[in-house]
Amino acid sequence: MFSLKKWDAYRLYLMMSGATSFFFALIFTVNMIYQATTVGLNPLQLVLVGTLLEIVCFTFEIPTGVVADVYSRRLSVIIGFFLISIGFMIEGLFPVFSAVLLAQVAWGIGATFHSGAMDAWLVDEVGDSRAAQAFLRASQVGQLCGIVGVIASVGLATWNIQLPIVLAGVLFFAMGIWLILVMPENGFQPVPRTDRNSWRSLFKTFGEGVTLVRGRYILLLILAISAVSGMFSEGFDRLWTAHILENITLPNIGNFEPVIWFGFINISGALVALISMEVIRRRVNTEKSAAVSQALTLIYALLIVALVSFAIAQSFPQAVVALWAIGVLRNAIHPLENAWTNMFVESQVRATVLSMRAQLNAFGQIGGGPVVGYIGTIASLRVALSFSALLLIPALPLFARSRAKQSFEVMATE
Repeated sequence: MFSLKKWDAYRLYLMMSGATSFFFALIFTVNMIYQATTVGLNPLQLVLVGTLLEIVCFTFEIPTGVVADVYSRRLSVIIGFFLISIGFMIEGLFPVFSAVLLAQVAWGIGATFHSGAMDAWLVDEVGDSRAAQAFLRASQVGQLCGIVGVIASVGLATWNIQLPIVLAGVLFFAMGIWLILVMPENGFQPVPRTDRNSWRSLFKTFGEGVTLVRGRYILLLILAISAVSGMFSEGFDRLWTAHILENITLPNIGNFEPVIWFGFINISGALVALISMEVIRRRVNTEKSAAVSQALTLIYALLIVALVSFAIAQSFPQAVVALWAIGVLRNAIHPLENAWTNMFVESQVRATVLSMRAQLNAFGQIGGGPVVGYIGTIASLRVALSFSALLLIPALPLFARSRAKQSFEVMATE
């Protein structure tokens, strides 16, 4: 059987990271425009698409993780690429609501096969130290390839808005074929058949994580904040594009198609976020819990203001500035919350607690998203987006409680 020489795992990981960033940029630059215009989804349908995706990812995260841990990381990654490919080809080729829903099922399952397995495969192949270097380098490669993908997506979409979505699906499929030929797997040791009771091991570790969270009040607050954050995010992510298309007059310069202006928003927003994140990295002391908590409180408060500003914006410049602010603030939240959470968990249950936080965020999206979408359908997109901002307000007293708890613990130890 024909085969190519296996690639070095480090180089292959960088290549896969850059390629997937490029492919996803091809899709997501135009995806919401495509769903709102060509498919003609209303605000509720737009949000339900995202809600279904969250439900699929949440449901299949465990069984697909079993495939990666028990049988093969390589197999899991390759299956993931094929399913993601099928999902986006379905969505791009058939512009109807039912096809978009079916696409979320396919690519959502594929995403769970891919997520985690690719990083675990790299660690198996090159070791912890070299993998850590690869993760940082892959982030830089991904950002650069993502910007290139946005530019390519805009160019293709001016000809046919379905083209970048379908092309990305084809490229994901081609990547899966190519990985069969060149992807090595030398470091992975399959779980012995006698020990393949992954569910029992999973629930044991999960129980230990739950016990830790119940015993530490501040972790309960962190998980509650994550759920609140999820309630706002799904509605906003699905409706901001429709808001600009429906309520904001795009600049009349050069007769540009709307997709070109969305490309400008994405590229300029990415550049602003990159610069701003360096400022935040230097100003926030991530080794002190109180400093991180204070920074997150300010970020959430400013995010609420930015979200409302975007919802009520009347002009394109106002909307873009608000989107820049939203992007900067949201990009800062994830690493700061990771640093904050890790201060209160032990190594043996760290992944479990972080997973619990992510799952509560997903529950928040599942619960809050349809409500915001329904409001957008019966009232207006401005009202729906403003409501999504208000959903973040409960996070502020939760942060206040966390600071009070930390202050009390410090006083108790003095």
